[in-house]
Amino acid sequence: MSTTTPLMRQYLQIKSEYEDAILFFRLGDFYEMFLDDAVTASRVLGITLTSRNKGDKDAIPLCGIPYHSSQGYIAKLVGSGYKVAICEQVEDPKTAKGIVRREVVRVVTPGLVTDTDTLEPKENNYLLALVGDTASGYGLAHVDITTGEFRVTQLETTEKVVSELASLRPREILLPVEVEGDSLQQQFLRSLEGMLVNRLGDWEFETDRAFETIFNFFKCGSLQAFGCQDLPQAIRAAGGLLSYLQRTQMDDLRHIRNLTTYHTRDHMVLDEATRRNLELTATLQDGRKKGSLLGVLDRTVTAMGGRLLRQWIHYPLIDRNRITRRQDALEVLLDDSLGRFDLSEALDGIYDLERLNGKISMASANAKDIVALRDSLQRLPRIDELLRDRKSELLQSLRDGIDLLPELVAEISRALVDDPPFVLRDGGIIRDGYNSELDELRGMSREGKGWIARLEQQEKARTGISAMKVKYNRVFGYFLEVPRRFSEDLPADYQRKQTLANAERFITPALKEYEEKVLGAEERLVELEYELFQEVRKKTSEQGARIQQTANMLAQLDALLSLADLAHDRQYVRPLIDDKDVLVIEGGRHPVVEQMNLQEPFVPNDVQLDLQENQILIITGPNMAGKSTFMRQVALITLMAQMGSFVPADKARIGVVDRIFTRVGASDNLAKGESTFMVEMNETANILRHATSKSLLILDEIGRGTSTFDGVSIAWSVAEFLHDNKEIAAKTLFATHYHELTDLCLTRKRIKNYNIAVKEWNDQIIFLRKIVAGGASRSYGIQVGRLAGLPQPVIDRAKEILHNLEAGEFSRENEPRIGRSKTQAAPKFNPQLALFSSNDDPLRERLTLVDVSRTTPLEALSLLDELKKLL
Repeated sequence: MSTTTPLMRQYLQIKSEYEDAILFFRLGDFYEMFLDDAVTASRVLGITLTSRNKGDKDAIPLCGIPYHSSQGYIAKLVGSGYKVAICEQVEDPKTAKGIVRREVVRVVTPGLVTDTDTLEPKENNYLLALVGDTASGYGLAHVDITTGEFRVTQLETTEKVVSELASLRPREILLPVEVEGDSLQQQFLRSLEGMLVNRLGDWEFETDRAFETIFNFFKCGSLQAFGCQDLPQAIRAAGGLLSYLQRTQMDDLRHIRNLTTYHTRDHMVLDEATRRNLELTATLQDGRKKGSLLGVLDRTVTAMGGRLLRQWIHYPLIDRNRITRRQDALEVLLDDSLGRFDLSEALDGIYDLERLNGKISMASANAKDIVALRDSLQRLPRIDELLRDRKSELLQSLRDGIDLLPELVAEISRALVDDPPFVLRDGGIIRDGYNSELDELRGMSREGKGWIARLEQQEKARTGISAMKVKYNRVFGYFLEVPRRFSEDLPADYQRKQTLANAERFITPALKEYEEKVLGAEERLVELEYELFQEVRKKTSEQGARIQQTANMLAQLDALLSLADLAHDRQYVRPLIDDKDVLVIEGGRHPVVEQMNLQEPFVPNDVQLDLQENQILIITGPNMAGKSTFMRQVALITLMAQMGSFVPADKARIGVVDRIFTRVGASDNLAKGESTFMVEMNETANILRHATSKSLLILDEIGRGTSTFDGVSIAWSVAEFLHDNKEIAAKTLFATHYHELTDLCLTRKRIKNYNIAVKEWNDQIIFLRKIVAGGASRSYGIQVGRLAGLPQPVIDRAKEILHNLEAGEFSRENEPRIGRSKTQAAPKFNPQLALFSSNDDPLRERLTLVDVSRTTPLEALSLLDELKKLL
């Protein structure tokens, strides 16, 4: 470093503190990157790589981007998994002595993106910290820095951690750097795919330090108010996360005002497989929102409402009172279609208050953001009026929680113009009349420009040179430009400044004096406007807690309106919610499938599950008939009911469910070396270990990943276990192609058989999509193959083989029947003798010694036992 320039010494010093980040080093109007950062950034961003001291053997790689368009470049680097450290000039170059002082003002990582334009509006962007082990439990804390949401929990099992990771889908994970972190990364390797994993020093997660960090951040002396005082692992995670935030953001993060402790026992538990199989927020095939449950339910008009609705789907309620409160609110909204429309219209013009509040608190909001906040707040009185006298406890609590903030609306309206520029330093932000000094400077600036115009006319008259012009540039300021042919006969007070090919440039004492006055006024004008804007932004930031509370109320209202609007359009009904172990649905429909543009109308179905007579329903029928759709719709209707939503059915009664488990589909996990069958068995084992009598189980084709006999055995045993074990006697829908399982109802009283009705016609089948009592006698696999387009010769041959199999495994000639064909000659049976086998056959030799006519029944039995032992 001693041999480099002062600038490079400064760069290398700062870079040494952020070695794992690409350093955006501010130089005037550009962010510059050097050395390895430049090589990486030029490749990822597709920008030109050049160098300082080009041509020298010690040339330094260099690339740069304009600072005013940096957000897109930062987003691209972060999206590619890199960290970006933003290094700004923190003193005015005009007043700096020597090299301008620079500091890193924030670090941008995937979990710490603050530019909301690059984020999905209706999705949270979480940073998450994870600590702990199986012995003492796991602590999990997550924050969305754009909204200020900060939540923490403590979990007992790895399964619950995986479930939370699947629900939250954080962009970035913080782990301890030592053994504990290695263990966590190994345990949750699959769940961490696609996330940036950062390692922090173990000391940042130490319990005592975590307590101190939280106390200092929230300026409190106890965690009692946060509800996590007895959760040591949760405290460790929260402390480590806060430490990382403070080190990377260099901001007091005032919009993070609360630490919310939540417990998975307060919500229905949904494991990773269930979220995936039920396609709650993304489809299995392409991971898109459209085609998922969220894609159907989400009619929200605000980003914050959309984020909350997604959270409701991932965390269905189990508290019957809370569910009923939401239902009551939906009923009130449903009964007043005009009022519901007016509320949605009023909400539709409200911006994302949560993220606006975050930007304002972090001092990254521009004038347009403040005006957007004001425009949003101006809509609140209308919402307050529309919610008045609504006979719903929840709606009235939302109305009470909405703070109209009239004094803030008035202040912003008085201070800022209606359509301010994007760039704060361009001026034109503050209204006339807001500040007397600003008004005076503006008058001076406008008058000065008029004076310049009048001066030009005066000098033309004085010199008689009509081609004279008063001009301006940054080097000379204002000057008089005269054609060269007139430059010799000018007044004595003209001072020559520059000679051009066809003109001469002059200044006069009067022009320079007024120039200093005008330019000084304009410079002070821009500076004062910026200072005044910062004051307005600070005043707005001071109301952050009130804005945040209002945003939360509006998000809940928006989510409720979305569910009410859907219920009205699709004729959903209010389900009866109770604590009984009964689940009854009449005329139930799949909320997603019924909206698809299918060639046939959706057929509703009924179901009854209880723990007295209908605990396990064995469902048989051909592929494509609708078994999986039926089972999934039962699970989704249950989940929607416990969200507080109305449901797609004619009538429904839902006994509160603590968990929904699904074992659906076939997939392998090559990363862990697990076959399809192993994945199936892992998921089944997880269900049998954690299901309770309050759970709902969706089991589709248990045992199909192995041989038929093994598969039947496992499926039969699983069904028996679920029936006979009182602690795990869960309500279960069990779809299968193993018709042998229909015999379970003969030995277990709470197992019933149902099948998907089909009609045969001209050797074809028609799916009736109706669930009826009884087991199916056939699987109709060949007919389904025909529907799928298998060639006719394949269909015909399959029928022959099926007939052969049904007649028995071997013919009288001891030939395999499966190989027989009407059109093909059977190969001559010619068994090959084993190379080392004896020609003697003990069984045959013993039988030749038997005289059947003289053998008594007792001797025959004894002989049979002997032959069996020989075999």
